[in-house]
Amino acid sequence: MIATVLNEVNDIERLVASLMHQTLKPAEVVIVDGGSRDGTWERLQAAQSKYPKLKAIRDDSCRLPNSPGPISRGRNVAIEAATSEVIATVDAGCTYRSDWLETLTAPIRRGEVEYSLGGSCLDPEQRTIWDVAAAPFLGVKLREDAPTKSCTARSMAFRKELWKRVGGFPEEFLLGEDTVFDLKARSLTSAAFPSSAKAFYRTRNTLPSALRQVARYATSDGVAGVRRARLIRNLARCVVEVLALAIVRYTPILLACVLAFEVYTAFRLDWQDLRATSTRTLFARILVSLMVPWVVAWNQIKGTITKQNLPNPQNLRERA
Repeated sequence: MIATVLNEVNDIERLVASLMHQTLKPAEVVIVDGGSRDGTWERLQAAQSKYPKLKAIRDDSCRLPNSPGPISRGRNVAIEAATSEVIATVDAGCTYRSDWLETLTAPIRRGEVEYSLGGSCLDPEQRTIWDVAAAPFLGVKLREDAPTKSCTARSMAFRKELWKRVGGFPEEFLLGEDTVFDLKARSLTSAAFPSSAKAFYRTRNTLPSALRQVARYATSDGVAGVRRARLIRNLARCVVEVLALAIVRYTPILLACVLAFEVYTAFRLDWQDLRATSTRTLFARILVSLMVPWVVAWNQIKGTITKQNLPNPQNLRERA
């Protein structure tokens, strides 16, 4: 297993503990620290003395001032240092069930595929209303056994040979690197999607932080030049919404259709998981759904033009 971290002092111990108590014992757990200044590295060193299979590496080249893609750089450094032929990637901010590694890598170990994706779901113990409201727009499920084809590196496994053929994680991109890696990997091989192999993701979002996360992902898509169809869909939604408001005094039919479509969009992926939730959460989901096309369209276009990513929270803490 491998991970790269930066300024994750609040999450690193929980991450390491969940990785070290897997039913399928990892041959090694390689974690690259990009030069944390908040105590993460010190806690990693302490954990290394407790867990012999943990290999902690400090590499300042895996920081934004020294690399345009420090997350990819950290992952590539960790994979290079790993001796295992099967690599599983994880992220700080997540925890993992004890059978996660066994479930995720089973199709690879059986020789069926070279590539396996588990996806992520909200941590059942810590989730805010806005986590639930924004989940489908961030590629996060509400329950562990929900079907998914997410390409997130929070829960990803592959043969090291495939990583070499892909060319590693792309170090020219700050964010969206797992999307680019996934597109290249799936052009070479098929992927397995084992159920119940999800990372438990703790986002702890407010409405502003959820929209900032959507904006970062959209900007990274623009920088990388991927998901253009998604941009067109969101632009179309924006145009139709403006048109519906412009003609509402003549006919409310288009606005009613728009609102019906937005309600459908808000709940189409996980309505079964939301039926027992609060009315407040349902309204929060509709609000986020109405705002997402504007956030995505603006930021993906901006990323396409400027080729500049929005910094993630870890790098913002690094600048502070």
